[in-house]
Amino acid sequence: MRILRLTLGAILFVGGIVLTLLPGSILFVVAGLVLLSYDWPRARGWLKYSQRTMTLGARKIDRFLLLRKLR
Repeated sequence: MRILRLTLGAILFVGGIVLTLLPGSILFVVAGLVLLSYDWPRARGWLKYSQRTMTLGARKIDRFLLLRKLR
């Protein structure tokens, strides 16, 4: 089960990076990091960093759109 989880996590992570560079979704990167974080402690740190960065980005976009709407 561990080998399957690591293999699928690596495929999702690498595929997500490729799709991020091309027009695509970064959610595959997050899904890959979730699977890798069970067995690889360093992936847990990357997952926390990516979640924090995505949260801050979403807040900035929300604030920008709200201020634009109120003008």
